[in-house]
Amino acid sequence: MLDPHMSTKNTIVIFISFLISWYVCGSAFAYDRITGEMFASRSEVIAQNGMVATSQPLATQVGLDVLKRGGNAIDAAIAANAMLGLVEPTGSGIGGDLYAIVWVAEEKKLYGLNASGRSPKALTKEEFVARGLTSIPSFGPLPVSVPGAVDGWFMLHDKFGTLPMTAVLTPAIEYAKNGFPVSEVIAHYWQMNVDRIGHYDGFADIFMPNGRAPRKGDVFKNPALAATYEKIATGGRDAFYKGDIARTISAYMKEQGGFLRYEDLATHTSDWVEPVYANYRGYDVWELPPNGQGIAALQILNILEHYDLESMGFGSADYIHTFVEAKKLAFEDRAKFYADMAFNDVPVDWLISKEYAAERQALIQPHKAAKTVDAGVYEGDTVYLTAADQQGNMVSLIQSNYRGMGSGMTPPGLGFILQNRGELFTLQDGHANVYAPGKRPFHTIIPGFVSRNGKPWLSFGVMGGATQPQMHAQIIVNLIDFGMNVQEAGDAPRVLHSGSSTPTGTLMMGGGEVHLESGIDEKVKRALMSKGHKLSPATGIYGGYQAIMWDDERKIYIGASESRKDGQAAGY
Repeated sequence: MLDPHMSTKNTIVIFISFLISWYVCGSAFAYDRITGEMFASRSEVIAQNGMVATSQPLATQVGLDVLKRGGNAIDAAIAANAMLGLVEPTGSGIGGDLYAIVWVAEEKKLYGLNASGRSPKALTKEEFVARGLTSIPSFGPLPVSVPGAVDGWFMLHDKFGTLPMTAVLTPAIEYAKNGFPVSEVIAHYWQMNVDRIGHYDGFADIFMPNGRAPRKGDVFKNPALAATYEKIATGGRDAFYKGDIARTISAYMKEQGGFLRYEDLATHTSDWVEPVYANYRGYDVWELPPNGQGIAALQILNILEHYDLESMGFGSADYIHTFVEAKKLAFEDRAKFYADMAFNDVPVDWLISKEYAAERQALIQPHKAAKTVDAGVYEGDTVYLTAADQQGNMVSLIQSNYRGMGSGMTPPGLGFILQNRGELFTLQDGHANVYAPGKRPFHTIIPGFVSRNGKPWLSFGVMGGATQPQMHAQIIVNLIDFGMNVQEAGDAPRVLHSGSSTPTGTLMMGGGEVHLESGIDEKVKRALMSKGHKLSPATGIYGGYQAIMWDDERKIYIGASESRKDGQAAGY
């Protein structure tokens, strides 16, 4: 408050100085910090005994409660994922798929789980052609594939869980019965989904109480999902894939003109897979092999390792240019090679090799953006969560219905929507990702993990379609090259390149577009344009980040959550 005894002249001078400072600095006053980077939204979360980080605070608290009741990180991750299917149906649910990387402390070993579903056996490529389609629709019955999440829960639980599944799912069941207040970002996306899929049979009965999407703070209940969870908790995975739930799904899909049937569900299996890695400046960065896109992050990092990014500086034109050019090269390989490995011989080892990265890096011009890029020639919305426990186990888990709430196909009385992952197949003959019955589509969701000297260092992920491998690489670079802490690494302004290499083709669209979040200097933007980059305004959220870091020296966990969304990291 201004001193009432000041002279009028002095008061005016001070007030004008304040206005000038506000105009020059913008909203910088709101980001004044006594420690850390100015763009950091908050401090890291630090705890000794256990930690959970998810995209919704109630889900984080459920996971933490499971840890405190004697569950391990795997139990906590499943409980949190079940809760997210209730509180964040805009990005998750048991109608979708799941992937996980698990660090088992006792074995000092990483396990990878591919719990993604396959296309209906009765649906052929010829059916799409007969309908005059050149691509698979985004919504409705045709893009629906088998939901793999529930089988993924039980694969994880049967191998590593400690608490009974009834105890693991009880918190989500109680919340589904009694209700919860819808949070801000989720309410926003809920309305978006109502606008595009709210007309499908069954959707409004579950997700539009009072005939509309819930608004921020509205208490939402889903007794149908509670009943489904109860059946799963007591009857196991077969209650979902071989019982009344599967029959309800099959009958509904037939009624809607879809092809998913009871047999597709009853014969579904998930797979334990070996995680793959690339060493980046002494850190082993782990991803899962295709049908997902995780190895794109490794390809980007292998190329970036040829550059002194620290000297370039975070947010510099040279760094952003180098990153974007590396991304273009990796994503062209992504478009050509990444697909279901049961149907294709995907050359993973070659793609993530240092030798191949050196070949690709040589194609980058330091002062000119590439307008077209070819793939190499081989010669031979989503939710992410992570949990860690007192024993040192860590889980990196990602789960999704694909486009927000999925296909819109909402079987009656079950409380969830079926995914639309089948949209990511191509109908292009000869392509590795061409549609086929009983095949897994190219997948965007990827969990990440980092180890160092054989010890866990970071469990992390960034949800958001093609954003994910780009942000995986940026998080690693922020931590290792630019020395940020785990929260700053996620808060830092992000770079997203779009317009290149969809899973169905390799059109570069004149080099694509570079989207920059606020916080990148105007001089940098001009320098990027002078190199030939086309810049577009940042719109929406570039991903959703969660991470837990292990400090082996001090034996503590350090957590972070996405500042752009509703999430929370918490420990005890």
